Amino acid sequence: MALTGIEIFKLLPKTNCGECGVPTCLAFAMNLASGKADLSACPYVSDEAKEHLSEASAPPILPVTIGGGDRALKVGGETVMFRHEKRFENQPGIAILISDTMADSDVDARLEKCQTMSYERVGLTLSTELVAVKDESGDAGKFAALAKKVSAGSNCSLILMSENPDNLASALKECADRKPLLYAATKDNLDKVAELAKENSCPLAVKGSSVEELAELTEKLTAAGVKNLVIDSGSRTVRQAFQDQVIIRSAALNNKFRPLGFPTITFPAEMTDNPMKEAMIAAMFIAKYAGIIVLSDFLGESLFPLLVERLNIYTDPQRPLATTEGIYEINNPDDSSPLMVTSNFSLTYFIVSGEIENSKVPSWLYVKDTEGLSVMTSWAAGKFSADIIGPALKKSGVADKIKHQKLIIPGYIAAESGGLEEELPGWEILVGPREGAHIPAYLKTWKA
Repeated sequence: MALTGIEIFKLLPKTNCGECGVPTCLAFAMNLASGKADLSACPYVSDEAKEHLSEASAPPILPVTIGGGDRALKVGGETVMFRHEKRFENQPGIAILISDTMADSDVDARLEKCQTMSYERVGLTLSTELVAVKDESGDAGKFAALAKKVSAGSNCSLILMSENPDNLASALKECADRKPLLYAATKDNLDKVAELAKENSCPLAVKGSSVEELAELTEKLTAAGVKNLVIDSGSRTVRQAFQDQVIIRSAALNNKFRPLGFPTITFPAEMTDNPMKEAMIAAMFIAKYAGIIVLSDFLGESLFPLLVERLNIYTDPQRPLATTEGIYEINNPDDSSPLMVTSNFSLTYFIVSGEIENSKVPSWLYVKDTEGLSVMTSWAAGKFSADIIGPALKKSGVADKIKHQKLIIPGYIAAESGGLEEELPGWEILVGPREGAHIPAYLKTWKA
Protein backbone atom coordinates (compact mmCIF):
# COMPACT_ATOMS: atom_id res chain seq x y z
CA MET A 1 0.00 0.00 0.00
CA ALA A 2 1.27 3.48 -0.87
CA LEU A 3 2.61 5.67 1.93
CA THR A 4 0.98 8.95 2.92
CA GLY A 5 2.75 12.28 2.59
CA ILE A 6 3.47 12.43 6.33
CA GLU A 7 4.86 8.88 6.34
CA ILE A 8 7.15 9.81 3.44
CA PHE A 9 8.21 13.03 5.20
CA LYS A 10 9.42 11.04 8.22
CA LEU A 11 11.88 9.19 5.97
CA LEU A 12 13.28 12.26 4.23
CA PRO A 13 16.45 14.07 5.43
CA LYS A 14 14.46 17.21 6.45
CA THR A 15 17.16 19.59 5.24
CA ASN A 16 14.72 21.87 3.39
CA CYS A 17 17.53 22.52 0.94
CA GLY A 18 15.22 23.16 -2.01
CA GLU A 19 17.44 21.25 -4.44
CA CYS A 20 14.49 19.01 -5.37
CA GLY A 21 12.67 22.00 -6.85
CA VAL A 22 10.30 22.74 -3.96
CA PRO A 23 11.17 24.76 -0.85
CA THR A 24 10.58 22.18 1.90
CA CYS A 25 10.88 18.44 2.47
CA LEU A 26 7.23 18.36 3.51
CA ALA A 27 6.16 19.81 0.16
CA PHE A 28 8.38 17.27 -1.62
CA ALA A 29 6.83 14.44 0.42
CA MET A 30 3.34 15.55 -0.57
CA ASN A 31 4.38 15.65 -4.22
CA LEU A 32 5.84 12.15 -3.93
CA ALA A 33 2.64 10.84 -2.39
CA SER A 34 0.54 12.29 -5.20
CA GLY A 35 2.87 11.06 -7.95
CA LYS A 36 3.97 14.57 -8.94
CA ALA A 37 7.65 14.10 -8.11
CA ASP A 38 10.38 11.51 -8.47
CA LEU A 39 12.43 10.30 -5.48
CA SER A 40 15.63 10.76 -7.49
CA ALA A 41 15.11 14.54 -7.24
CA CYS A 42 16.29 14.40 -3.60
CA PRO A 43 20.12 14.23 -3.51
CA TYR A 44 20.34 13.44 0.22
CA VAL A 45 17.85 10.62 0.78
CA SER A 46 19.48 7.54 2.36
CA ASP A 47 19.60 4.09 0.79
CA GLU A 48 17.44 2.73 3.61
CA ALA A 49 14.84 5.42 3.01
CA LYS A 50 14.95 4.73 -0.74
CA GLU A 51 14.00 1.13 -0.10
CA HIS A 52 11.04 2.15 2.07
CA LEU A 53 9.98 4.87 -0.33
CA SER A 54 10.25 2.89 -3.57
CA GLU A 55 6.57 1.92 -3.57
CA ALA A 56 5.37 5.41 -2.71
CA SER A 57 7.52 7.07 -5.36
CA ALA A 58 6.72 4.57 -8.13
CA PRO A 59 3.94 5.57 -10.55
CA PRO A 60 0.80 3.37 -10.52
CA ILE A 61 1.79 2.01 -13.95
CA LEU A 62 5.47 1.14 -13.74
CA PRO A 63 7.83 2.36 -16.48
CA VAL A 64 9.60 -0.21 -18.64
CA THR A 65 12.58 0.43 -20.91
CA ILE A 66 13.07 -1.67 -24.03
CA GLY A 67 16.44 -1.67 -25.74
CA GLY A 68 19.41 0.54 -24.97
CA GLY A 69 21.34 3.53 -26.23
CA ASP A 70 19.82 6.45 -28.10
CA ARG A 71 16.93 4.37 -29.48
CA ALA A 72 15.83 2.88 -26.15
CA LEU A 73 12.07 3.08 -25.73
CA LYS A 74 10.46 3.89 -22.39
CA VAL A 75 6.79 3.00 -21.98
CA GLY A 76 4.44 3.13 -19.01
CA GLY A 77 5.04 5.45 -16.08
CA GLU A 78 1.48 6.76 -16.39
CA THR A 79 -0.30 8.50 -13.53
CA VAL A 80 -3.67 9.69 -14.90
CA MET A 81 -6.67 8.26 -16.73
CA PHE A 82 -7.29 11.35 -18.82
CA ARG A 83 -4.82 13.69 -20.48
CA HIS A 84 -6.48 16.88 -19.21
CA GLU A 85 -5.88 15.81 -15.59
CA LYS A 86 -2.13 16.22 -15.99
CA ARG A 87 -0.47 14.66 -19.06
CA PHE A 88 0.38 11.27 -20.49
CA GLU A 89 4.03 10.52 -19.75
CA ASN A 90 5.52 8.13 -22.33
CA GLN A 91 4.10 7.74 -25.81
CA PRO A 92 3.38 4.19 -27.02
CA GLY A 93 5.92 2.42 -29.18
CA ILE A 94 4.83 1.39 -32.67
CA ALA A 95 6.24 -1.87 -34.04
CA ILE A 96 6.33 -3.53 -37.45
CA LEU A 97 5.88 -7.31 -37.52
CA ILE A 98 8.47 -9.48 -39.27
CA SER A 99 7.96 -13.26 -39.34
CA ASP A 100 10.52 -16.03 -39.89
CA THR A 101 8.26 -17.44 -42.63
CA MET A 102 8.62 -14.31 -44.78
CA ALA A 103 10.78 -14.21 -47.88
CA ASP A 104 14.13 -12.42 -47.55
CA SER A 105 12.94 -9.69 -49.91
CA ASP A 106 9.92 -8.97 -47.68
CA VAL A 107 12.13 -8.86 -44.59
CA ASP A 108 14.52 -6.45 -46.31
CA ALA A 109 11.64 -4.23 -47.44
CA ARG A 110 10.25 -3.98 -43.91
CA LEU A 111 13.63 -3.26 -42.39
CA GLU A 112 14.09 -0.47 -44.92
CA LYS A 113 10.75 1.00 -43.88
CA CYS A 114 11.87 1.03 -40.27
CA GLN A 115 15.00 2.96 -41.20
CA THR A 116 13.54 5.40 -43.70
CA MET A 117 9.91 6.12 -42.83
CA SER A 118 10.05 9.31 -40.78
CA TYR A 119 8.26 12.62 -41.04
CA GLU A 120 8.98 16.21 -40.08
CA ARG A 121 6.24 18.08 -38.24
CA VAL A 122 6.52 21.33 -36.24
CA GLY A 123 10.27 20.85 -36.06
CA LEU A 124 10.05 17.30 -34.72
CA THR A 125 10.96 14.05 -36.40
CA LEU A 126 8.17 11.50 -36.14
CA SER A 127 9.20 7.88 -36.52
CA THR A 128 8.61 4.38 -35.19
CA GLU A 129 10.69 2.60 -32.57
CA LEU A 130 10.22 -1.17 -32.65
CA VAL A 131 10.56 -4.32 -34.75
CA ALA A 132 8.61 -7.38 -33.61
CA VAL A 133 10.39 -10.58 -34.70
CA LYS A 134 7.92 -13.47 -34.69
CA ASP A 135 8.61 -17.21 -34.46
CA GLU A 136 5.93 -18.44 -36.84
CA SER A 137 7.80 -21.46 -38.22
CA GLY A 138 8.54 -23.11 -34.90
CA ASP A 139 12.12 -23.62 -36.10
CA ALA A 140 14.63 -22.34 -33.54
CA GLY A 141 17.35 -21.94 -36.19
CA LYS A 142 15.22 -19.86 -38.54
CA PHE A 143 13.97 -17.70 -35.69
CA ALA A 144 17.50 -17.07 -34.42
CA ALA A 145 18.74 -16.27 -37.93
CA LEU A 146 15.97 -13.72 -38.39
CA ALA A 147 16.68 -12.15 -35.00
CA LYS A 148 20.34 -11.80 -36.00
CA LYS A 149 19.45 -10.23 -39.35
CA VAL A 150 16.99 -7.76 -37.85
CA SER A 151 19.42 -6.83 -35.08
CA ALA A 152 22.12 -6.08 -37.66
CA GLY A 153 19.80 -4.33 -40.11
CA SER A 154 17.88 -2.00 -37.80
CA ASN A 155 18.69 0.35 -34.94
CA CYS A 156 15.14 0.05 -33.60
CA SER A 157 14.46 -1.75 -30.33
CA LEU A 158 13.39 -5.38 -30.67
CA ILE A 159 10.54 -7.62 -29.56
CA LEU A 160 11.22 -11.36 -29.75
CA MET A 161 7.92 -13.22 -30.12
CA SER A 162 7.71 -16.91 -29.27
CA GLU A 163 5.96 -18.93 -26.59
CA ASN A 164 8.63 -21.63 -26.90
CA PRO A 165 11.31 -20.88 -24.27
CA ASP A 166 14.01 -22.78 -26.18
CA ASN A 167 13.35 -20.84 -29.38
CA LEU A 168 13.35 -17.57 -27.44
CA ALA A 169 16.69 -18.50 -25.89
CA SER A 170 18.19 -19.27 -29.32
CA ALA A 171 17.07 -15.94 -30.76
CA LEU A 172 18.14 -14.02 -27.67
CA LYS A 173 21.71 -15.27 -28.05
CA GLU A 174 21.90 -13.30 -31.31
CA CYS A 175 20.77 -9.98 -29.84
CA ALA A 176 21.01 -10.12 -26.03
CA ASP A 177 23.03 -6.89 -25.99
CA ARG A 178 20.02 -5.08 -27.51
CA LYS A 179 17.91 -5.93 -24.42
CA PRO A 180 14.82 -6.93 -26.43
CA LEU A 181 11.34 -7.38 -25.00
CA LEU A 182 10.68 -11.12 -24.65
CA TYR A 183 7.15 -12.06 -25.67
CA ALA A 184 5.62 -13.93 -23.99
CA ALA A 185 5.44 -15.60 -20.62
CA THR A 186 2.24 -17.63 -20.24
CA LYS A 187 0.87 -19.98 -17.58
CA ASP A 188 2.47 -22.88 -19.48
CA ASN A 189 6.03 -21.53 -19.77
CA LEU A 190 6.16 -18.99 -16.96
CA ASP A 191 9.16 -20.28 -15.01
CA LYS A 192 11.45 -20.90 -18.01
CA VAL A 193 10.75 -17.60 -19.76
CA ALA A 194 10.96 -15.66 -16.51
CA GLU A 195 14.38 -17.15 -15.81
CA LEU A 196 15.51 -16.26 -19.33
CA ALA A 197 14.45 -12.64 -18.83
CA LYS A 198 16.08 -12.49 -15.41
CA GLU A 199 19.41 -13.96 -16.55
CA ASN A 200 19.69 -11.52 -19.47
CA SER A 201 18.17 -8.46 -17.74
CA CYS A 202 15.53 -8.16 -20.46
CA PRO A 203 11.99 -6.81 -20.10
CA LEU A 204 9.32 -9.48 -20.27
CA ALA A 205 5.83 -9.50 -21.78
CA VAL A 206 3.18 -11.55 -19.99
CA LYS A 207 0.19 -12.95 -21.84
CA GLY A 208 -2.97 -14.18 -20.14
CA SER A 209 -6.24 -15.54 -21.45
CA SER A 210 -8.08 -12.87 -19.45
CA VAL A 211 -7.40 -9.90 -17.21
CA GLU A 212 -7.88 -12.12 -14.16
CA GLU A 213 -5.32 -14.68 -15.31
CA LEU A 214 -2.96 -11.87 -16.25
CA ALA A 215 -3.04 -10.52 -12.69
CA GLU A 216 -2.27 -13.97 -11.30
CA LEU A 217 0.75 -14.32 -13.60
CA THR A 218 2.20 -10.91 -12.78
CA GLU A 219 1.89 -11.59 -9.04
CA LYS A 220 3.93 -14.78 -9.46
CA LEU A 221 6.55 -12.98 -11.54
CA THR A 222 6.96 -10.01 -9.21
CA ALA A 223 7.24 -12.39 -6.25
CA ALA A 224 10.07 -14.09 -8.15
CA GLY A 225 11.81 -10.74 -8.63
CA VAL A 226 10.83 -10.14 -12.26
CA LYS A 227 9.25 -6.69 -12.34
CA ASN A 228 10.16 -5.24 -15.76
CA LEU A 229 6.87 -6.35 -17.27
CA VAL A 230 4.60 -5.52 -20.21
CA ILE A 231 1.16 -7.15 -20.16
CA ASP A 232 -1.23 -8.61 -22.76
CA SER A 233 -4.75 -9.68 -21.76
CA GLY A 234 -4.89 -11.96 -24.80
CA SER A 235 -8.02 -10.38 -26.33
CA ARG A 236 -8.01 -10.18 -30.12
CA THR A 237 -11.48 -8.76 -30.77
CA VAL A 238 -11.77 -4.99 -30.91
CA ARG A 239 -14.49 -4.65 -28.31
CA GLN A 240 -12.91 -6.93 -25.71
CA ALA A 241 -9.44 -5.55 -26.27
CA PHE A 242 -10.75 -2.01 -25.78
CA GLN A 243 -12.58 -2.99 -22.60
CA ASP A 244 -9.47 -4.70 -21.26
CA GLN A 245 -7.35 -1.60 -21.84
CA VAL A 246 -9.78 0.56 -19.87
CA ILE A 247 -10.16 -2.03 -17.08
CA ILE A 248 -6.39 -2.44 -16.72
CA ARG A 249 -5.76 1.30 -16.64
CA SER A 250 -8.57 1.96 -14.17
CA ALA A 251 -7.54 -0.88 -11.86
CA ALA A 252 -3.96 0.37 -11.74
CA LEU A 253 -4.70 4.08 -11.36
CA ASN A 254 -7.99 4.29 -9.51
CA ASN A 255 -7.79 1.13 -7.40
CA LYS A 256 -3.99 1.04 -7.01
CA PHE A 257 -4.06 -2.62 -8.05
CA ARG A 258 -0.36 -3.39 -8.49
CA PRO A 259 -0.73 -6.71 -10.38
CA LEU A 260 -2.08 -4.71 -13.35
CA GLY A 261 0.19 -1.71 -12.91
CA PHE A 262 2.25 -2.29 -16.07
CA PRO A 263 2.23 -0.94 -19.66
CA THR A 264 0.26 -3.02 -22.17
CA ILE A 265 1.08 -4.47 -25.58
CA THR A 266 -1.63 -4.68 -28.25
CA PHE A 267 -1.86 -6.40 -31.64
CA PRO A 268 -3.99 -4.67 -34.30
CA ALA A 269 -2.01 -6.91 -36.69
CA GLU A 270 -3.86 -9.93 -35.28
CA MET A 271 -7.33 -8.39 -35.28
CA THR A 272 -8.00 -7.84 -38.98
CA ASP A 273 -6.65 -8.43 -42.50
CA ASN A 274 -7.85 -5.01 -43.66
CA PRO A 275 -5.01 -2.43 -43.54
CA MET A 276 -7.34 0.53 -43.05
CA LYS A 277 -9.26 -1.20 -40.27
CA GLU A 278 -5.95 -2.08 -38.67
CA ALA A 279 -4.99 1.58 -38.71
CA MET A 280 -8.31 2.51 -37.10
CA ILE A 281 -7.77 -0.06 -34.35
CA ALA A 282 -4.24 1.25 -33.80
CA ALA A 283 -5.61 4.79 -33.54
CA MET A 284 -7.98 3.58 -30.82
CA PHE A 285 -5.11 1.99 -28.87
CA ILE A 286 -3.01 5.15 -29.08
CA ALA A 287 -5.80 6.98 -27.30
CA LYS A 288 -6.84 4.09 -24.99
CA TYR A 289 -4.19 3.16 -23.52
CA ALA A 290 -1.59 0.93 -25.15
CA GLY A 291 2.09 1.01 -24.29
CA ILE A 292 3.09 -0.86 -27.47
CA ILE A 293 1.16 -1.29 -30.73
CA VAL A 294 2.22 -4.01 -33.19
CA LEU A 295 1.26 -3.43 -36.85
CA SER A 296 1.43 -5.96 -39.69
CA ASP A 297 3.17 -3.42 -41.95
CA PHE A 298 3.99 0.27 -42.25
CA LEU A 299 1.98 2.12 -44.90
CA GLY A 300 2.68 5.81 -45.31
CA GLU A 301 -0.97 6.77 -45.72
CA SER A 302 -1.84 5.28 -42.33
CA LEU A 303 1.45 5.53 -40.42
CA PHE A 304 1.77 9.31 -40.70
CA PRO A 305 -1.72 10.00 -39.24
CA LEU A 306 -0.99 7.56 -36.41
CA LEU A 307 2.28 9.32 -35.58
CA VAL A 308 0.57 12.72 -35.63
CA GLU A 309 -2.22 11.44 -33.40
CA ARG A 310 0.36 10.11 -30.96
CA LEU A 311 2.21 13.43 -30.98
CA ASN A 312 -0.96 15.37 -30.27
CA ILE A 313 -2.17 13.12 -27.46
CA TYR A 314 1.20 12.86 -25.74
CA THR A 315 2.00 16.56 -25.87
CA ASP A 316 1.59 18.09 -22.41
CA PRO A 317 -1.68 20.10 -22.60
CA GLN A 318 -0.32 22.50 -19.98
CA ARG A 319 2.95 23.06 -21.84
CA PRO A 320 2.40 23.58 -25.58
CA LEU A 321 5.18 22.79 -28.02
CA ALA A 322 7.39 25.86 -28.05
CA THR A 323 10.31 27.21 -30.05
CA THR A 324 13.32 28.79 -28.35
CA GLU A 325 13.23 32.56 -28.05
CA GLY A 326 15.76 34.32 -30.24
CA ILE A 327 16.69 35.83 -33.60
CA TYR A 328 16.25 33.56 -36.61
CA GLU A 329 17.92 34.19 -39.97
CA ILE A 330 15.84 33.13 -42.97
CA ASN A 331 17.08 33.24 -46.59
CA ASN A 332 20.48 34.73 -45.59
CA PRO A 333 19.41 38.25 -44.52
CA ASP A 334 21.66 41.32 -44.42
CA ASP A 335 21.43 44.67 -42.62
CA SER A 336 18.72 45.97 -44.97
CA SER A 337 16.43 42.93 -44.64
CA PRO A 338 13.01 43.19 -42.96
CA LEU A 339 12.53 42.31 -39.30
CA MET A 340 9.40 40.49 -38.18
CA VAL A 341 8.26 39.35 -34.73
CA THR A 342 6.06 36.43 -33.72
CA SER A 343 5.24 34.19 -30.73
CA ASN A 344 7.10 30.99 -29.86
CA PHE A 345 4.18 28.57 -30.27
CA SER A 346 5.81 25.93 -32.47
CA LEU A 347 3.02 25.77 -35.03
CA THR A 348 2.99 29.56 -35.35
CA TYR A 349 6.75 29.67 -35.76
CA PHE A 350 6.87 26.98 -38.44
CA ILE A 351 4.01 28.53 -40.40
CA VAL A 352 5.54 32.01 -40.28
CA SER A 353 9.11 30.89 -40.97
CA GLY A 354 7.88 28.61 -43.76
CA GLU A 355 6.02 31.42 -45.47
CA ILE A 356 9.02 33.74 -45.14
CA GLU A 357 11.20 31.04 -46.68
CA ASN A 358 8.70 30.58 -49.50
CA SER A 359 8.79 34.32 -50.22
CA LYS A 360 12.54 34.08 -51.07
CA VAL A 361 12.94 37.45 -49.32
CA PRO A 362 15.94 37.47 -46.92
CA SER A 363 14.47 38.28 -43.52
CA TRP A 364 15.07 38.43 -39.78
CA LEU A 365 12.49 36.81 -37.50
CA TYR A 366 12.47 37.60 -33.79
CA VAL A 367 10.65 34.91 -31.82
CA LYS A 368 9.42 36.10 -28.42
CA ASP A 369 8.86 33.62 -25.60
CA THR A 370 5.10 33.59 -24.98
CA GLU A 371 5.12 30.34 -22.96
CA GLY A 372 4.19 28.41 -26.07
CA LEU A 373 0.99 30.36 -26.78
CA SER A 374 -0.12 31.51 -30.22
CA VAL A 375 -0.13 35.18 -31.24
CA MET A 376 -3.80 35.81 -30.44
CA THR A 377 -3.86 33.74 -27.26
CA SER A 378 -0.65 35.23 -25.87
CA TRP A 379 -1.82 38.75 -26.71
CA ALA A 380 -5.14 38.14 -24.95
CA ALA A 381 -3.25 36.73 -21.95
CA GLY A 382 -1.01 39.80 -21.74
CA LYS A 383 2.13 37.89 -22.75
CA PHE A 384 2.65 39.48 -26.18
CA SER A 385 2.03 43.16 -25.63
CA ALA A 386 4.04 46.28 -26.44
CA ASP A 387 5.54 46.59 -22.96
CA ILE A 388 6.86 43.01 -23.25
CA ILE A 389 7.93 42.94 -26.92
CA GLY A 390 9.71 46.32 -26.83
CA PRO A 391 12.15 45.70 -23.94
CA ALA A 392 12.80 42.14 -25.13
CA LEU A 393 13.64 43.36 -28.62
CA LYS A 394 16.11 45.90 -27.22
CA LYS A 395 17.91 43.20 -25.23
CA SER A 396 17.95 40.74 -28.13
CA GLY A 397 20.67 42.62 -30.03
CA VAL A 398 18.77 42.51 -33.30
CA ALA A 399 19.19 46.28 -33.70
CA ASP A 400 22.90 45.65 -34.27
CA LYS A 401 22.11 43.42 -37.24
CA ILE A 402 20.02 45.94 -39.22
CA LYS A 403 20.63 49.52 -40.39
CA HIS A 404 16.96 50.48 -40.50
CA GLN A 405 14.54 50.76 -37.55
CA LYS A 406 11.43 49.07 -38.86
CA LEU A 407 9.54 46.27 -37.15
CA ILE A 408 6.77 44.24 -38.75
CA ILE A 409 4.23 42.96 -36.23
CA PRO A 410 1.45 40.39 -36.82
CA GLY A 411 -1.82 41.88 -38.01
CA TYR A 412 -3.63 40.30 -35.05
CA ILE A 413 -1.84 42.62 -32.62
CA ALA A 414 -2.20 45.81 -34.68
CA ALA A 415 -3.54 47.50 -31.53
CA GLU A 416 -0.04 47.28 -30.02
CA SER A 417 1.57 49.45 -32.74
CA GLY A 418 1.17 52.69 -30.81
CA GLY A 419 2.52 51.19 -27.61
CA LEU A 420 5.51 49.79 -29.48
CA GLU A 421 6.33 53.20 -30.93
CA GLU A 422 6.50 54.48 -27.33
CA GLU A 423 8.62 51.50 -26.21
CA LEU A 424 10.92 51.81 -29.24
CA PRO A 425 11.49 55.54 -29.87
CA GLY A 426 12.58 56.26 -33.42
CA TRP A 427 11.26 52.94 -34.74
CA GLU A 428 8.60 52.60 -37.39
CA ILE A 429 6.06 49.90 -36.52
CA LEU A 430 4.53 48.23 -39.57
CA VAL A 431 1.42 46.08 -39.32
CA GLY A 432 1.87 42.87 -41.28
CA PRO A 433 -0.69 40.32 -42.46
CA ARG A 434 -3.10 38.56 -40.13
CA GLU A 435 -2.64 35.23 -41.93
CA GLY A 436 0.63 33.46 -42.63
CA ALA A 437 -0.34 32.71 -46.22
CA HIS A 438 -0.26 36.45 -47.01
CA ILE A 439 3.32 36.96 -45.78
CA PRO A 440 5.11 36.28 -49.13
CA ALA A 441 3.11 38.92 -51.02
CA TYR A 442 3.61 41.41 -48.16
CA LEU A 443 7.38 40.92 -47.99
CA LYS A 444 7.80 41.44 -51.70
CA THR A 445 6.69 45.06 -51.17
CA TRP A 446 9.40 45.63 -48.56
CA LYS A 447 11.65 48.67 -48.78
CA ALA A 448 14.25 49.42 -46.12
